[in-house]
Order: sequence, then structure tokens, then C-alpha cells
Amino acid sequence: MNDFVSSPGGDPRGFDKRHHGAPSGFFEAEAAGLAWLAIPGGVRTAQVLDLEPGHIVLETIDEVPPSRPAARAFGAELSVTHSAGAAAFGAPPDNWSGPLFIGNRSLPSAYESDWGVFYARYRVLPYLDIAVDVGGITARQAEAVHAACARIEAGDFDDGAPPARIHGDLWTGNVLWSADGVVLIDPAAHGGHRETDLAMLALFGCPYLEEITAGYESASRLVPGWRARTPLHQLHPLAVHAAGHGAAYGRALEQAAEAVLELPAAHPPAE
Repeated sequence: MNDFVSSPGGDPRGFDKRHHGAPSGFFEAEAAGLAWLAIPGGVRTAQVLDLEPGHIVLETIDEVPPSRPAARAFGAELSVTHSAGAAAFGAPPDNWSGPLFIGNRSLPSAYESDWGVFYARYRVLPYLDIAVDVGGITARQAEAVHAACARIEAGDFDDGAPPARIHGDLWTGNVLWSADGVVLIDPAAHGGHRETDLAMLALFGCPYLEEITAGYESASRLVPGWRARTPLHQLHPLAVHAAGHGAAYGRALEQAAEAVLELPAAHPPAE
């Protein structure tokens, strides 16, 4: 989802991204996220070769076509990354106290103990407000999103799982396939729910997605019903896109919210 204007430079060491108008901490946050996600046994992340304000150099990844074995291995490794955990829902990478970003937009940090409170307040509603203001979604369409967020914030979908160490922007463009396996780039890393990264892979399509999820479940079993909850975890990226990429994403966001409103609560109230 990184639509921030950047361009390869001429650094012979690797892929050189520069932007002199980058917000303070922009590339530093990227580097912190890549380092935080680099867990032994987890998914490999691109190595940072050089870093300074407005400039980052990453190792060059020689890409190869995706394959089923690589996809299955990626899924298992992603589970390991997630299981490394985070300090709280919304927490930034360890040892990073600066800003977070998703694409060219700010990404709020939080230190919440309840996933639903974090997700509604810090991942959906801030971008929904922007989307309404710029015409990416109508006020009427936004009613469904507000209703879904009310359920989310009330804890209807909290399952008691601890914060996972997630990439946060895991669309297929940030998944590079190399001869040695998948390498991740451009994270919006934070403490979140493991289903969120899987939902992002599904949103824009990722090669061999079924193999990825099979590999994931071979390492960590997902909570039953996770496929039905995919629209729940797509609310955030759809809201971000509705805030900057037009009304088509506003319609998709409304449809995802309507699907969320049909979901059963994770912990139905006792009669």
C-alpha cells in the first residue's frame, strides 16, 4: 500500500529510495519495522544497508516466480513472526518511539489491552473520517462502518489472543519471492491480530494463498471461523484506500462493514 512518492537512486549497494520531502521519521520507521520483524525462523525482511533522513538503501532482492513450496514455507514462517508478539495492541516496534506510517499516511500508535478498542479507534475510524471529508465514502455508506466499529469496540470479536507482531501492510506488492524464500518490504509494523496480515494478503490477491494459509496452520492453528472474519480485518486497509483512492474503495468498505455486522460475536452473551 506504499504509494509514497519515492524513486530508486544510483547507490550500487542496493535499492536506493530517496525523498527529500519525506515526513520526519518516515524511512527510520520503515527500518525499525524491518528490524523488529526479523525474527529467527520467521519471514525474512529486506536488510537495511544505509539510512538517513529522507533516504534508505535496502538490499537488492533477486526475484523468482512464486511456487507452492515457497508459499507454504512463507505461511509457516509468518506464523513464527506473529508469535514473537508485541507489547500491546497498536504498539510500535521495540526501541522505536517515532511516528508510524502506512503508505504516505500517518499510522497512530496505541497501547491497548483489548484488540477491538484498538482496531476501531486507531485503525478504522481515523481513516473513515478522512474518507468522508474527501468524498471517498458517503455519509450514508459510513453509517454501516460506524455500526461495525461499535461492535468491534464493544469487544464482540475479541478472542483473548495476545498481540501479534504483524507486518501491517502485507499486500502482495510487499511480498518478494526470492530463490531463498519470501522477503518482506515496506512494513507498517505494530502489535495487532494475526488474522489481519492474512486478510491483507487476500484483499489484493497473493499467489498460492491457499498454500500460504495451509503452511500457516501447520505451524499455528487459527481460531475457527477466521475465513468469515476476513472482511473484519480488511476494514482498515479499505478505509485507508477510501481516504485516498476514490469511491470504489468506499463501496468496498461499506460492503465489508455489512459483512461484519452479520458475524456472530466471539463470546455470545450468556442468557
